[in-house]
Amino acid sequence: MGSRIAQALRSVFYIEKHERLKVFFLTCAFFFIIGGYTITKELKDSIFISVVGKDYLSYAKWLTMIVLTPALLLYSALVDRLRRYQLLCLYALIYGALGLVFTYLLGHPTIGLENTTPNPSRLLGWFFYLFVEGYQPFVVSIFWAFANSITTPDSAKKYYGIMVSGSKLGGVISAAFGWWILSSATSSLFVSTDSSKHQLLLACASVLSLLVPVWIWGLIRNVSGKYLHGYEAVYQVEKQRTKEGASDTGVWAGLTMLIKYPYAFGMFCLVLFYEIIMAVLNYQRIGIAQEQSSNISDVSGFLFKIILVTHTLGFLISLFGTTPLLKRLGERRCLLLVPISTAILFVYFRIQSTQFAFLSMFVALRSIHYGFSYPVRESLYIPTVKEVKFKSKSWIDAFGTKFAKTTGWVFNHLARGLDMGAFITAQSFLFGSIIGLWMVTAYLIGRRFERAIANNEVIGLDSDETNSTTQTV
Repeated sequence: MGSRIAQALRSVFYIEKHERLKVFFLTCAFFFIIGGYTITKELKDSIFISVVGKDYLSYAKWLTMIVLTPALLLYSALVDRLRRYQLLCLYALIYGALGLVFTYLLGHPTIGLENTTPNPSRLLGWFFYLFVEGYQPFVVSIFWAFANSITTPDSAKKYYGIMVSGSKLGGVISAAFGWWILSSATSSLFVSTDSSKHQLLLACASVLSLLVPVWIWGLIRNVSGKYLHGYEAVYQVEKQRTKEGASDTGVWAGLTMLIKYPYAFGMFCLVLFYEIIMAVLNYQRIGIAQEQSSNISDVSGFLFKIILVTHTLGFLISLFGTTPLLKRLGERRCLLLVPISTAILFVYFRIQSTQFAFLSMFVALRSIHYGFSYPVRESLYIPTVKEVKFKSKSWIDAFGTKFAKTTGWVFNHLARGLDMGAFITAQSFLFGSIIGLWMVTAYLIGRRFERAIANNEVIGLDSDETNSTTQTV
């Protein structure tokens, strides 16, 4: 019995010798990225509510989509001019530096957290919200695009679970630290005010972001270039394009390819469906946090407690579940497991209809997403061209997420006047429709991915491009 368990564990955690350094550096970089993002993301809503007001959250969602458009066009221009690792390092440094600026401003007696009167004219709250909303498409998304560009489909099945578990460990440590700092136990130590507690947390998150380039630079310096090609068919296409001077595709390439290729649009839908559901639920989560809190530190502390449990469960899922399931079931079946599990959890909540059941569902959904769904979904980008990996992906992660969140907030706004029975009916209809479409999309995208890998295809080629090992979609 013991030998069987040891053999099973070796099959899950064994890393081939030539892949060890690459997996190590990617895992460490992702550890710091998610460690920093966990703190800033959980501070985002509590700081905005304290500075601007809860009623303006829906307007912030719309404003985010407007501001992200020029930012994405600038990013697309940089994709054509910088190397992949340079792009990731640049944005990690930018967010680390801006985080330190916001750290200082939060302590200001008038525009910062010392002023406890919410007002929509307080610009710091708006700018901070926009800053945090950009972290996903401009740091997390770029990391995944970089990882996908240097990873083969077979390696993704073997090692993405390990890599994500490392990031979840970063999230666990950051969330635990945040919860501790925001608790009353630290009031008599080195931080005593709400403002100083939030400043300390944001400063730590900024430092974590500034350390990401260290690990990426270590990867580039210590791993041989022949192990950084990723999917060979895509590498050959990109090499040919560079030789012909056709690698610069313009700032609108990501958006046009998102519209042009069904595969890219399907990826957009996978993000959209999950985020709509979570946006609806997140509004209720924030409401619970406010009901149980008397000040901003209590609100933030409650949110950190929830994300601590989420990252802990996500760590266990990614470490022990993601790799075995990917190896045994493949991407298509794994993609289907996500909407199916979402439906089961929602039915559980509706049967129980308690606050504990709601929070349990919320934590489980986010844990499955972070620990399982995310790495499975990201591996789908591996057989795509650079424009889809980097440019379309940025539009997908930015607008898929933000549009979904805006849709969720609109639903919550419209449903506020409904009685409980009507609200449950409306929410059940919305979730049922989304989950049904989600399952169809997951099946089609998963099937297309498996066919591309089996036939050594590259997804995202124009009809006039030819390559002996690829064909167009």
